[in-house]
Amino acid sequence: MEIKVNFLDKLRLEAKFDDFTVIADQPIRYKGDGSAPGPFDYFLASSALCAAYFVKLYCETRNIPTDNIRLSQNNIVDPENRYKQIFKIQVELPEDISAADRQGILRSIERCTVKRVVQTGPDFVIEEVENLDADAQALLTLNPDSAASTCIAGKDLPLEQTIANMSGVLAGLGIKIEIASWRNLVPNVWSLHIRDAHSPMCFTNGKGASKESALASALGEYIERLNCNHFYNDQFWGEDIAAAPFVHYPDERWFKPGRKDALPAGILDEYCLKIYNPDGELRGSHLYDTNSGNVQRGICSLPYVRQSDGAVVYFPSNLIDNLFLSNGMSAGNTLAEAQVQCLSEIFERAVKREILEGEMALPDVPHEVLAKYPGILAGIDALEKQGFPVLVKDASLGGEFPVMCVTLMNPRTGGVFASFGAHPSLEVALERSLTELLQGRSFEGLNDLPRPTFESNAVTEPNNFVEHFIDSSGVVSWRFFSAKADYEFVEWDFSGHGENSNAIEAASLFGILEGMGKEVYMAVYDQLGATACRILVPDYSEVYPVEDLIWDNTNKALAFRADILNLHRLDDASLEALLERLEDSELDDYSDIITLIGIEFDENTAWGQLTILELKLLINLALKQFEAAKEQVEAFLQYNENTVDRGLFYQALNVVLEVLLDDELELDDYVVNFRRMFGNPRMDAVLGSVDGSVRFFGLTPTSMKLEGLDRHQRLIDSYKKLHMARALQTEVGQMPKVG
Repeated sequence: MEIKVNFLDKLRLEAKFDDFTVIADQPIRYKGDGSAPGPFDYFLASSALCAAYFVKLYCETRNIPTDNIRLSQNNIVDPENRYKQIFKIQVELPEDISAADRQGILRSIERCTVKRVVQTGPDFVIEEVENLDADAQALLTLNPDSAASTCIAGKDLPLEQTIANMSGVLAGLGIKIEIASWRNLVPNVWSLHIRDAHSPMCFTNGKGASKESALASALGEYIERLNCNHFYNDQFWGEDIAAAPFVHYPDERWFKPGRKDALPAGILDEYCLKIYNPDGELRGSHLYDTNSGNVQRGICSLPYVRQSDGAVVYFPSNLIDNLFLSNGMSAGNTLAEAQVQCLSEIFERAVKREILEGEMALPDVPHEVLAKYPGILAGIDALEKQGFPVLVKDASLGGEFPVMCVTLMNPRTGGVFASFGAHPSLEVALERSLTELLQGRSFEGLNDLPRPTFESNAVTEPNNFVEHFIDSSGVVSWRFFSAKADYEFVEWDFSGHGENSNAIEAASLFGILEGMGKEVYMAVYDQLGATACRILVPDYSEVYPVEDLIWDNTNKALAFRADILNLHRLDDASLEALLERLEDSELDDYSDIITLIGIEFDENTAWGQLTILELKLLINLALKQFEAAKEQVEAFLQYNENTVDRGLFYQALNVVLEVLLDDELELDDYVVNFRRMFGNPRMDAVLGSVDGSVRFFGLTPTSMKLEGLDRHQRLIDSYKKLHMARALQTEVGQMPKVG
């Protein structure tokens, strides 16, 4: 994690990381003002807080109340060496906690991350640099031996060279990558989380059988998402980019809707139109892109090559972002390598959906087959020894698709996790299933898995597949666990051999789709210095249902974004119009404004917590529509989770409105005790909100210029690096390829 420090007045310091700011000072006896804890005090508190976190985690997974658990830490300083200290952590437990849980709680404290880092002994490197942001790969602490040459299946270059090449691409773009965490719970199963130090919203996870393969995986995923703009999918990119010569890619085209908002000629083809507009309900305005919001410019569309005949077909960027998410995108050392990864993921998700929604029972992989892969078997055995039964299944549907499945059961909670992996090689598909299972997870994290069910509706519900797509945490049918399999086990093999193995495998996977009668469309992006591609298979690789283009399109943001960002500047008539649109939209009151308008507010602010319900409430309050505001305050207090401070503001507002709306009560009779209960600053805000002197309490003014929105500005900064690189490539005549 990158922590940037600013020097404030006197001895005060400001540390910034993620979306947090921490102020440190020194005691008065050390010439400070005593306005905040000192750096060493934060260090001491961190170990106590970390220990308490692990106690809380242990208790919550076992439904043990923590109300009467007390924890403290004392540091005992050696009189002869003040740097040698004993941290004594003590925990007081209620009598009704069992002996087993008492030991479990003490063992959980032993797992405290701060404690372990201190015990291991961190290494410090102190150096001067010309520019803090220039050392773009300073935090990639894994530096493979450049002389080493580790080759694995699926990669056209050794891992060491792959890591060096991808790191170089990111460094060239000025993106400073940091490794936020590593995981290695069982043998031969590694995962890590990497992110942009400047814009932590841009992150990926990697997995593999070794540290190097996991890092190559994470870097590859990061580059694929840069190339495909996936980090910035639903966000507003600002007015400058919206008016730039291009918004997404230099070879994009803009199409104006026809008469009566008809779909313009030139987008999609007949094959796709039958899929995406079967009833003629799709209109041009449904396809305006969310990122620019530039409706005057038209529908931004991106070129893809139809693989059956090489024709270029233009897909609206809106359609891609709304339906496909990250499915079917990959980066690779070569185009063929990227194609194999893309197609493997498409099959993995499509077959997974067919199996789970069809409540199919899969055949077990015989032990003699698993024994051929001792590294994988060692990881499975380690999970079994931790008390997690593991089922290894053939998900190829009788040898038709290159897909495997590893399913973990948690007897402690009754939850299950079905992890799928795909690749032309059975071994690689199986390895991916296992590494996906534990990617970024701790053993405690396996306590949150959903329980299987015999309720078919819960399994086939569309959002269940979305949960499976995001992190495989959706619901699984009990029928999946039947010993009576719907298919026979097949020891399949789609892998190629020799120097062009990836090209052979890509052709084989394309052939499966052709045999299914599917049209395939591909775009290739290499203007950022690495090869990536995106493959769309209409009516097969979508994540969200096609109906979302009409009924749940992310470009609904365009009806609200400008007014919400300009909220403090709107007159009463404009506020009335905004409120009416919110009511007519039938949006869920508990949806957050971040999602609605595509702006990354700091989650620790009132904007970051703001829901549609609270926005309506504040507008009604500004319009002095107190009865409507009162109803919404009551709903907010009953169902909405927000900060304690925000909740107390609405408690105070609720009682003030109660008095104002009761003809028999006078506010002056209650203000004194309201102030005693809620405090003067809070009551000043409440009374000001009622008399109109305070508008939209807690929401700092901003606009379409996005002033004050640091988190979102950092996201745009990240995108501008890509935008600039693409513009430079265009200037020197290197246009991106469409296929």
